[in-house]
Amino acid sequence: MSNLNKVLLMGRLGADPELRYTTDGTPVATFRMATSESYKDKSGVKQERTEWHSIVAWRKLAEIAGEYLKKGRLVYIEGRIQSREYEGRDGVKRKVYEIVASDMKMLPTGQGQGQGYSQGQSQGQDDRRGFGAPKSHVEDDFVPEMEDDVPM
Repeated sequence: MSNLNKVLLMGRLGADPELRYTTDGTPVATFRMATSESYKDKSGVKQERTEWHSIVAWRKLAEIAGEYLKKGRLVYIEGRIQSREYEGRDGVKRKVYEIVASDMKMLPTGQGQGQGYSQGQSQGQDDRRGFGAPKSHVEDDFVPEMEDDVPM
């Protein structure tokens, strides 16, 4: 029996990506992304719940994210969830969960088309399936609201 670890997210960036390079020169980009859902509570009042996700992209996908993604941009991410432990400045060990991106599609925010990029099969090749493709199947009414003072 095989296991599956796959995450699909669509939301808006809370800040511009931070692009860094490891000591051996490998690009890595990190950013936070918000996803929201609306629902009606027991009294019929519309409520909204927002979840924040930490995203990590490597190699070519990191460079593309660093160059093209900006705060507030609507983006679709495919990847896997991964945990990581670290020791905080206060000496307390903490565990965080991150999404390691393997595919990314910049979604239309108006009349323009989205652009798709993929980490590829370890070759770091980009996948431009989004260019000239018909409008994404993503519904326009699923657009998380963002405020300027986003918690990070």
